[in-house]
Amino acid sequence: MLAKQAGVDAVKLQKRDNRRLYTRALYDSAYDNENSFGPTYGAHREALELDRGAFAELRASARELGLVFFATAFDEASADLLSELDVPAYKIASGDLRNTPLLRHVAAIGRPLIVSTGGATIEDVDRAVETVTAINPQLCLLQCTASYPASVEELELGVIATYRERYPELVVGLSDHQDGIAMAPVAYMLGARVIEKHFTASHTAKGTDHAFSLMPEGMRKLVRDLHRVPAAIGDGVKRPLPSEEAPLRKMGKQLVAARPLRAGHVLAEGDLVAKSPAEGGLPPYRLDDLVGTRLRRALREDEVVLTTDVATVDALAEASSTAT
Repeated sequence: MLAKQAGVDAVKLQKRDNRRLYTRALYDSAYDNENSFGPTYGAHREALELDRGAFAELRASARELGLVFFATAFDEASADLLSELDVPAYKIASGDLRNTPLLRHVAAIGRPLIVSTGGATIEDVDRAVETVTAINPQLCLLQCTASYPASVEELELGVIATYRERYPELVVGLSDHQDGIAMAPVAYMLGARVIEKHFTASHTAKGTDHAFSLMPEGMRKLVRDLHRVPAAIGDGVKRPLPSEEAPLRKMGKQLVAARPLRAGHVLAEGDLVAKSPAEGGLPPYRLDDLVGTRLRRALREDEVVLTTDVATVDALAEASSTAT
């Protein structure tokens, strides 16, 4: 519900078959620290793992809320379980980018695949792309820095543009482990169309990821800003906008008499000056056109000069017609 209220489109969990995923030595190794949920690493991982029933319940809740629900599959057995639950897409973590057997297995399920590329060389990415697209063209690549949190200096957002050029047929996105919201809109500007961000209900919850994850208000602001970007880009046509009229009338300038000027006076440099507001007088860029013309009527100090006030050539009158 918190994710829905924040405005996200999808929620993603993780699924592991811990007994198959880890070596016996790692599974049975001592794991005694402030973030541990068990005395061994295996016990810790099992305490965190959601079973099939929990996934089914969460999938149903997400559907009721209108959210896309899917998960990262860390092994083939987990991918098969998710397939049985009919999730609409799959995520592959950066640690499995080189795991071509898992990539082939998940690609063969036939659903869209989102693959993170943290810690990879471009050759690793090419290999993964070739492995997946040979079976399933529905692939999204995420630029990712696999550190938690990732520093701004290591986000390498320019890789998004590299991916767009190198793989024009693919969707490109960002898995953002930076502890802020400013970089995702930048990624959008570079062409990212999928943004993954860690989410938590509390920064103080037990576990290493909570501290840099977004809380509901932060996620709401991130979603808001991402939705604003297309509107902010506009259509690329430079034009004056109605909202600018009043400020520019106040700040803009028009040509006025610098001092009282008599009728018949030939305008010279210094006779006219640019002053605010701009209320229908000639713009300052017309000053050079007026120098050398003769006044048809007297002007008071600060009085606006118009093209009808000077004896001028037809070209000047025609060019100035819109200003008057």
